[in-house]
Amino acid sequence: MLAPEDALRRVRERIASACARAAREPGGVRLVAVSKTVSEDRIRAMMACGHTLFGENRVQEALRKIPAVGPGARWHLVGNLQKNKARHAVGIFELIHSVDGEELAAEIDRRAERIGKKQAVLIQVNLSGEPTKHGLDEAAADPLLSAMRKLMHVEILGLMIVPPPVERPEQARGWFARLRELRDRLRASSGLDLPELSMGMTDDFEVAVEEGATLVRVGRALFGERSLPLRGIG
Repeated sequence: MLAPEDALRRVRERIASACARAAREPGGVRLVAVSKTVSEDRIRAMMACGHTLFGENRVQEALRKIPAVGPGARWHLVGNLQKNKARHAVGIFELIHSVDGEELAAEIDRRAERIGKKQAVLIQVNLSGEPTKHGLDEAAADPLLSAMRKLMHVEILGLMIVPPPVERPEQARGWFARLRELRDRLRASSGLDLPELSMGMTDDFEVAVEEGATLVRVGRALFGERSLPLRGIG
């Protein structure tokens, strides 16, 4: 396992190289260090290297971990959010990547109103139609966006995708390009800026950056292999 500073440097270098190939500025891509199952000590070690943005998959794990890590870290929810957990997620996550329905969006809005904040969210899209994946169909994205625009305490910042598993990173390019194209269509039809595209994980984040990702969710390349790897967490 690489030392935290070496792992972080390598991932940042790979992001910068991908940006150069796409004629993008590296500052336009944020690295979300996916810390599912990662201990608080290892998260603090990564923070000591200057990285402060982390992503958790499960609200219950985050509720325990975030206070233990302490101040200085910023947190995104990158995994599926159940409606009955929304009250906790709104209180602790800067950005929720995984909104995929009107009921969940409305519950987030209600919870945000109660604590006097506006919750930033992404809409998760399932372009492949895989039944095991969360996210809404491409055709449902525009109606959901229209419904969510009426919510006063939700800020829609863009889209998120977990593409199907691939043998080679290049095979994921089409999914990332399709999400970018969908975002561009929604931007034109809604008038919303929708600046964020959350796409790309350890196995394919460089291709995602080349296709316009603004948030890449990387776990294994930073923290090493997990004992029970799960597709979709980084």
